[in-house]
Amino acid sequence: MSEQMIVLGGGVIGLTTAVVLAESGRQVSVWSRDPVGETTSAVAGALWWPYRIEPAGLVGEWALASLRVYEEMAADPGRTGVRLVEGLQSGIRLSELGPWAAEVDGLRQSAQGVHARIPLIDMPVHLAWLRERLEAAGGTVERRALDASPHSPLRSTRGGPWSDAPVVVNCTGLGARTLVPDAGMRPVRGQLVVVENPGVTEWYTSVDHSSSDTTYFFPQPYGLLLGGTAQDDDWDLTPDPRVAEEIVARCALVRPEIAGARVLAHRVGLRPVRDAGVRIEAEATASGGLLVHNYGHGGAGVTVAWGCAREAAALAASRTPLR
Repeated sequence: MSEQMIVLGGGVIGLTTAVVLAESGRQVSVWSRDPVGETTSAVAGALWWPYRIEPAGLVGEWALASLRVYEEMAADPGRTGVRLVEGLQSGIRLSELGPWAAEVDGLRQSAQGVHARIPLIDMPVHLAWLRERLEAAGGTVERRALDASPHSPLRSTRGGPWSDAPVVVNCTGLGARTLVPDAGMRPVRGQLVVVENPGVTEWYTSVDHSSSDTTYFFPQPYGLLLGGTAQDDDWDLTPDPRVAEEIVARCALVRPEIAGARVLAHRVGLRPVRDAGVRIEAEATASGGLLVHNYGHGGAGVTVAWGCAREAAALAASRTPLR
């Protein structure tokens, strides 16, 4: 058998997993339906913080492993897209957070909430850098349509010989709903507005879990990213002008100068939530290969990317020799 591995999905989970595999000496090709810069990951606000992700007992370890990597990347933000930025998680208390919080330097309580200096990532830059890092390690990225037909990669690996690749790693996010198929996968719609930054240097979040409305703003190099929404089971990728106005208004209640900021862009992304939580596991295929799953990261794909990638890569790498 060839040593070739196929990673399905060109978002942050797929690319990070492919980088871990390629840098361990495996021959890796990423198959992505969309260009890397047009995946769901490219739309993400990308603040490191465990949000809308299960299972709680595993998330902390994955998130902390990723945090350590991002802290190193922050030494070169122009290349990696990763910066350490101060901000406020409004309306929460340290005592409400999981055990992982004790391992995050600088978390501190105030009357307003929890303050932190944590990674904030410019996703278009970061995704491009991950691709460059993958290619430097000998990996490749290919545009390939992934569908749910009987000839789709996942179904073919189960039903008979598909390719010379002994290992397929499924990092398709919401696409796993039809590719696997996994009926537990569902979208949580997030709408954002990008405005000219009127001078905001710190991030801010306030989440009401009883509502589909959220309030946050992240200062990115390309502008101030305003959010947001968390609309369950909503597949609509078209920005809603009324919702956009409400997002700007909520953010302006926190920082009034936002109200007059010029709008640069509207964005919509679908968080890939899985009812049973993140799936990282391997199964044998009918053709004698291995299918490794790494999907269902909800609203925290960036937050857990490296921790999950290492776990999935360990499963995949156990079946193939080094080059």
